Amino acid sequence: MLTIEQKIAEEIGAKSVQVNAAIELLDGGATVPFIARYRKEVTGGLDDTQLRNLEERLRYLRELEERRSAILASIAEQGKLSDELKKEIVEADTKARLEDLYLPYKPKRRTKAQIAREAGLQPLADGLRSDPTQAPEEAAKAFINAEKGINDIKGALDGARSILLEEFSEDAALVGQLREWLTERGQIRAKVVAGKEAEGAKFRDYFDHAEAIKSIPSHRLLALFRARNEGILDLELEPTIEPDQGHAEAEGRVAAHFGIAQRGRAADTWLLETCRQTWRVKLHLHLALDLFGKSREGAEDEAIRVFGDNLKDLLLAAPAGPKVVMGLDPGIRTGVKVAVVDGTGKLLTTHTVYPHEPKNQWDQSIAQLAAMCKQLGVNLIAIGNGTASRETDKLVGDMLKKHPDIKLAKVVVSEAGASVYSASEMAAREFPELDVSLRGAVSIARRLQDPLAELVKIEPKAIGVGQYQHDVNQVKLARALDARVEDCVNAVGVDVNTASAPLLARVAGLSASVAENVVKFRDANGPFKTRDALKKVPRLGDKAFEQCAGFLRIPAGDNPLDASSVHPEAYPVVERIIKACGREVRQIIGDTSFLKTLRAEQFTDDTFGLPTVRDILRELEKPGRDPRPEFVTAAFAEGVEDLKDLKPGMVLEGRVSNVAAFGAFVDIGVHQDGLVHVSALSTKFVKDPREVVKAGDVVKVKVLEVDIPRKRIALTMRLDDPLGDTRTSAPGAAAARKDDRGPRRDGASRPGGARPGSAPAPTNNAFADAFARAKRN
Repeated sequence: MLTIEQKIAEEIGAKSVQVNAAIELLDGGATVPFIARYRKEVTGGLDDTQLRNLEERLRYLRELEERRSAILASIAEQGKLSDELKKEIVEADTKARLEDLYLPYKPKRRTKAQIAREAGLQPLADGLRSDPTQAPEEAAKAFINAEKGINDIKGALDGARSILLEEFSEDAALVGQLREWLTERGQIRAKVVAGKEAEGAKFRDYFDHAEAIKSIPSHRLLALFRARNEGILDLELEPTIEPDQGHAEAEGRVAAHFGIAQRGRAADTWLLETCRQTWRVKLHLHLALDLFGKSREGAEDEAIRVFGDNLKDLLLAAPAGPKVVMGLDPGIRTGVKVAVVDGTGKLLTTHTVYPHEPKNQWDQSIAQLAAMCKQLGVNLIAIGNGTASRETDKLVGDMLKKHPDIKLAKVVVSEAGASVYSASEMAAREFPELDVSLRGAVSIARRLQDPLAELVKIEPKAIGVGQYQHDVNQVKLARALDARVEDCVNAVGVDVNTASAPLLARVAGLSASVAENVVKFRDANGPFKTRDALKKVPRLGDKAFEQCAGFLRIPAGDNPLDASSVHPEAYPVVERIIKACGREVRQIIGDTSFLKTLRAEQFTDDTFGLPTVRDILRELEKPGRDPRPEFVTAAFAEGVEDLKDLKPGMVLEGRVSNVAAFGAFVDIGVHQDGLVHVSALSTKFVKDPREVVKAGDVVKVKVLEVDIPRKRIALTMRLDDPLGDTRTSAPGAAAARKDDRGPRRDGASRPGGARPGSAPAPTNNAFADAFARAKRN
């Protein structure tokens, strides 16, 4: 039997020695970012993705071992643990297999089978099973006993059948075989609950729906479960596409497993009926619940993965950098909230203008904004993409026309989560005197400067890039998203002298309380001059320093290496390099041509091998390099501000707001994101949309069709495609499924209904026809 380490090694494509080393580091308190970056020699170069998978599987397998031990102890306590059973339990490699083996021994309420055994009917059940030549009615006569509640032949036979039903349905081998068969052949069937048609109109695509459980996409499965939870649909798991035939096959499998067949013997019919009831009464329901749970878990894992990928793309979006930014939080009746922050994110001033109804102070608002821009030297204006976004965008455009001396760019940014931050305890501590409505404008301005630094203040689930995020396991979701945030923060690095406590808390090795201590120490003693000074921070001990030091940057400190990702423990390597070349560290930093002449092999030792030395030489070429892309903005088309302004054939620029398994949603500035179906992302076959686009990307799209009543927009990135024809030359290109859906733009999941811009249900219009043609190809 493979050890935990060997199993994980096979799954992540590594050697057992690598996995052992990583587990030892994790158990010792090391974080994934630290291990991936600074312990490459120890783990043989396992990357952060492998380490995250290792961490998740280690958790599962350790839980499996705990459950295995508990089951062995329980059965042993009952005095029923045979060597053969123990071997099967020890070799069980999944939780489902363990529970199958444990089922006959699991403490349960008093069953019909137990009552029958107490009434002395076990010999009758065994006798009919072992010798089907006996006539059941004749054999049952000997077991009638009024004192034990067996008053007649029927009572005796019913009791004997209850015993066999329990024994048959708890046979681990049979349950395992039928689970595999049902997984391969099973069909999920959905039917609308009578009288719920109107209430459940958003789920109408599923009112009579069937699909193979092994291939149903995660987003569709989660939609079905949501509809069931809301009482709109009944869900069944049928054994095949022809239910009657499938049930008959399942009953036959039960009978074959126990050697039962119709051979003309007296008890054959009775035994076959017992097999039929074993499947119909016991196993079908049990396995349906089991497979629904397993399938839901897989669908949730996929939804969490998609959410995590989108979150990573958003967090690692290009920062505008240290520029003076004006943030505008659009509103109509309540006005447009204004906040200006300096290059470090410090709040300079706030204001509210009322260009829209009912005050209609358009010219006055332009004058006020222009005065603020000139006085404070604003470089960029960030406009939230919520209500009145395009109207506010037009306001800024008019201001720039009337004041050509103001040279700046305007950018529409996602305001998802800004309201959550505004009302949070964190925002209240940061801006205790500031009105809640104005805090949102500050967040909008800062997220343009540095999306990562600002978005870490918001619970990941509120950022709005998930898919059915409220339907999945919330503990698993939070753990996965926290891991993504941690990976992103440490991949970029953090300026310890400007970072907020929430950002510092995401650095490897720093807890929220220690991060607060870093900020308090910095406020009391001034900026850190060296990384070593961090050791003076209360509760930041040697272990925490080891974990965090390489990810914290001091750009203008005493030691230039403190501005890099070179870990302080590796400074001796740099000293060897300096000694060998006879130059100061400041002289070699950035001298790419010279650094490329150095051979890493010259500077290795027993502690620092080639991977670390190569990383150091690359870092010296460009210390503190930012892995994020260059900042670019999407230019929304003038005059295209609403759905009614869109016309088929328009080529527009937009920003990818979300990526799902079935395509990408693109914000083109009309308050409804359009959908580029996966088949319209490229002329080549695309399996995963993230192979082509990521959240935050600026893309050009062509409008295929606009469905104004349903608020849906069909887009394509294949700009040469003729209108009304989404056929692709790529083999295997799929059509938009009738129920492809995504989350709402505000981050909340859309209960069963399609996201604006998602692929529609089949109708008789050209929009559906285009997708139908794509499906035929």
